[in-house]
Amino acid sequence: MKTLYLLRHAKSDWDDPRLADHDRPLSARGHRAAATMANYWAARKGGPPRPDLVVCSTAVRARATLEIVAAAWGTDLPPTSFDRSIYLCGEELLLDRVTALPEQVGAALFVGHNPDFQLLARDLCGRGDAALRQSLATKLPTCSFVEITVPDGLSWRDLGWGSCTLAGFTRPRDLEER
Repeated sequence: MKTLYLLRHAKSDWDDPRLADHDRPLSARGHRAAATMANYWAARKGGPPRPDLVVCSTAVRARATLEIVAAAWGTDLPPTSFDRSIYLCGEELLLDRVTALPEQVGAALFVGHNPDFQLLARDLCGRGDAALRQSLATKLPTCSFVEITVPDGLSWRDLGWGSCTLAGFTRPRDLEER
């Protein structure tokens, strides 16, 4: 079974209005949320997600988020590709990037942006806990982690709207409330 993980970047800093959107760093709150997610990954049953490939937006805030959560992997980092084409590309182009994954990739983690991630997850997942899917459809907060499973027998290129299962949706505030 193939697994698609989505990690929305943590909260960015808007203090310098001269910075281009692509160049905004994480805020202090974003750093805390990413550290919370890294701790969750490290402590979760079965350990952190083990993608065969990480595809990360080139935006500063996405790269910084990945750098922080990667601490959960220790020195065993998965291969990573930094891809500007997933920076605010739209849901359809993001799906195109997912369906172009090599078939030998069993699990992939994408680190990037909304609204693309929320729309992709909402529209890919026709199965899974209804309340969880509704929660995701309502809002995908910064630094949230989504786990999507692909049915056995489907390849990446076969993915279509409604074909997958929402297996998990974790928001930093869910972890802070524990």
